[in-house]
Amino acid sequence: MRCLRSIAIVPLLLLLAAPAGAQDAVPTQVTVRAVSNDAKLIQDPVGGAHITIEHVETGEVLAEGRQSGDSGSTEKIMRQPHERGASIYEAPGAAKYETTLDLAEPTRVRVTAEGPLDYPQAMQTASKTVLLVPGEDVAGDGITLTLHGFIVEVLRPSASDVNPGGDVPVRARVQMMCGCPTKPGGLWDATRYTIRAQLLREGAVVAEEPLSFTGTTSEYEGALSMPDAGADQVRVTATDADRVNFGMGTMSL
Repeated sequence: MRCLRSIAIVPLLLLLAAPAGAQDAVPTQVTVRAVSNDAKLIQDPVGGAHITIEHVETGEVLAEGRQSGDSGSTEKIMRQPHERGASIYEAPGAAKYETTLDLAEPTRVRVTAEGPLDYPQAMQTASKTVLLVPGEDVAGDGITLTLHGFIVEVLRPSASDVNPGGDVPVRARVQMMCGCPTKPGGLWDATRYTIRAQLLREGAVVAEEPLSFTGTTSEYEGALSMPDAGADQVRVTATDADRVNFGMGTMSL
């Protein structure tokens, strides 16, 4: 009889030991898109973006990976008026990061994007916190994160271009963070931007001039007078303060 009572008590003890309100985890789809400010999605040709989703309270990384795909529809993103609730970024092949989280309860997460990954000198980071609810999929445009700036690459001078007391030709490529092209009068209108080249010696600016459009998409050029004392670096900056986009590229001499 004592043995039977013990057997009956065991399931009751297990039930009492179970956490109150414990629930099974529910698979929940989450879509994230990193976007270039005033432009399109951070796409594969610029390396995409690294996406991280972490639990706000514990710091645990719940998912991470690379956003991949193309820059999305120019027509939808840049030309069409956007009605409230309308899809802007969702299109076949459009860049995104997609994952499935197993959530047992409403969970506040921090979502972070860093990119463009192929241009370390241009990389920026953006993050936001979002409450996710089990079973409530985040699809379509998803959680969007905006990266501000320009990709600036110094293409010239070469070593043979640098002579003390002479002019130093400078050529640079300036693109949006998504790799979208810039030019005067274009969809990304370079007449809005200030693009300048500087010569530096030990961190101090010793010469500075604006760069002009070359006629080749996204490329700008000019010349700097090399002081007799020389310089050790060329720096090119691109700025659009009205839209909070700034970029910089450097080359050692």
